[in-house]
Amino acid sequence: MEKSIVLSASDPARLARGYLICLAATFSWAFTGILIRYLTVNYQISPLTLSFWRDVFVVLGLVVIFSLVNRSLLYPGKGRLPYFALYGLVVTLFNGLWSFSVALNGAAAATVLAYSSAAFTALLAWWLFREPLTPIKILAVSLGLAGCVLVAEAYNAAAWALNPFGILTGLCSGLIFAVYSLMGKFTANRGINSWTALLYSFAFAALYFLPLSLLGGCLEGYSPTQTLFWLGNRPLGWLALFVLGVGPTIGGFGFYSLSLNYLQASFANLIAMTEPLITAVLAYLLLSERLTPPQLVGGAMILSSVVILRLFELRFASKEALVESE
Repeated sequence: MEKSIVLSASDPARLARGYLICLAATFSWAFTGILIRYLTVNYQISPLTLSFWRDVFVVLGLVVIFSLVNRSLLYPGKGRLPYFALYGLVVTLFNGLWSFSVALNGAAAATVLAYSSAAFTALLAWWLFREPLTPIKILAVSLGLAGCVLVAEAYNAAAWALNPFGILTGLCSGLIFAVYSLMGKFTANRGINSWTALLYSFAFAALYFLPLSLLGGCLEGYSPTQTLFWLGNRPLGWLALFVLGVGPTIGGFGFYSLSLNYLQASFANLIAMTEPLITAVLAYLLLSERLTPPQLVGGAMILSSVVILRLFELRFASKEALVESE
């Protein structure tokens, strides 16, 4: 029988563990933008083909790791494949919508629109999981979104020269990521191992991306072989694609799903908003990109939103513990 995991607000150790795991996920995700930028700029690989191979390498990496560490994680469990197929569809939709949002809106506006997921998650989690929608949570989400605008440098009017379809695509990417977060929470509540769910959801996502990649290549006049093996005999490109899959993708999605065993979905999504800040810092350190004063202010706002939420949690936990002791 599957066990539902119920977290107590008075368990600060578990909450702290959840925060650290989610921050590890966010740090991992921050490298994906750098690697994707490297592959698309230097090799002009299609986002659909990139997504296909990224998912394939995630699956291969997890199969090898599970075979060596814990073979039981390879087994999906009775009757769960349809659920994992749906989970994989959500992964496919998010990655696809994100790619098209960047193409339609530019990276800055696409980032801000994607992190509308924090607001969507808070509302949907309140509706579906009865997670409290407190004024503090609303403040933290608003502060984090404003910080994302500054970090992504989306405050320039030129960054928002959008068309209605572009806005809709960007908001849908945020909504789908919110759905992904809630499915991760449902997975945790049902006692389904988050790593097994990661393996099978990405396996189905690879299956979905395969025909999409071939169709995209066909529309551009390329053969299936040219489309799938776009990188050809360029080993550095394949290495970067492999590292993208087995490194930040497994780390990001895996640790994020694991953190939902400890955190409310809305809290985890808010912590994930630190990704643009971490990416900006990494780009500054690794790619010599500059950090502007507005980006630094935005970073402080994002961090403040997480700190505010954490302090509120600790205060609430202390009050709850005091009531229980009485």
